[in-house]
Amino acid sequence: MREFVKIHKALSDPHRLRILKMLEMRSLCVCEITAVLNLATSTVSKHLAILREANLIVDFKEGKWVNYRLNQNRYPSYAQEILKLLQHWLPSDETITRDKRLADKVDRHQLCSR
Repeated sequence: MREFVKIHKALSDPHRLRILKMLEMRSLCVCEITAVLNLATSTVSKHLAILREANLIVDFKEGKWVNYRLNQNRYPSYAQEILKLLQHWLPSDETITRDKRLADKVDRHQLCSR
């Protein structure tokens, strides 16, 4: 039951849903997510930690960047089931559409070198 509750708590925040929907497109670093959401880096990091704790996302290192992506593990879990369903949720939501458009344009090389 713990995994189930963690997942639902993670999904209960609009910013975390927005992050998950952006990560459907591609992996992103904290700078890119921060730029799209227009939140403080520490706030975005906290949201990412909650999503990671719920096994909805994973992080991986690529050069100097830590990237985040949806958890692609193939073993059955509540997280995998929810992520499959999430792909069909909020397809025409204005905020999600705008976030995806912005996430497609963000460039970590410009954002993270400041």
